[in-house]
Amino acid sequence: MINNDVLRSLRYTLSLNEARVADIIKLADYDISGDEIAAFLEREGEANYRECSDEVLVHFLDGLIIHRRGKSEKPRPQPDITNVTNNAILKKLRLAFELKEEDMHQLMALASFKVSKPELNALFRKEGHKNYRPCGDQFLRNFLKGLTLRIRG
Repeated sequence: MINNDVLRSLRYTLSLNEARVADIIKLADYDISGDEIAAFLEREGEANYRECSDEVLVHFLDGLIIHRRGKSEKPRPQPDITNVTNNAILKKLRLAFELKEEDMHQLMALASFKVSKPELNALFRKEGHKNYRPCGDQFLRNFLKGLTLRIRG
């Protein structure tokens, strides 16, 4: 899924303005301006549109985890920005919103998307595991839709 779409969706879900998005990214020790965020939130083809890099998205997701759960006592490892997949995005969102397996199923049901327990578990396996399954764009879109329906009503 396109990073800009994920950022746009989460911004809408949480009712955040550009300055608040920048503040959340800064929680993950990454400096960014509100103007840069505004450019990421523009639609493709508009004058100020800029593609959101994996680095910015990962720092936003890490900042979201800190924002929603609080800063950890443990030293935080540097984020892995070389392998930003839909699976990694899903894992970080699961952490940020403290979702359990049944919560994930409820979100997918809200989006009218059926998923079995083994299919869901396969998305959270380590790549290379025999039961690993890559998370598709459609699954991530429906997850974000369910999350939006749950939070915004």
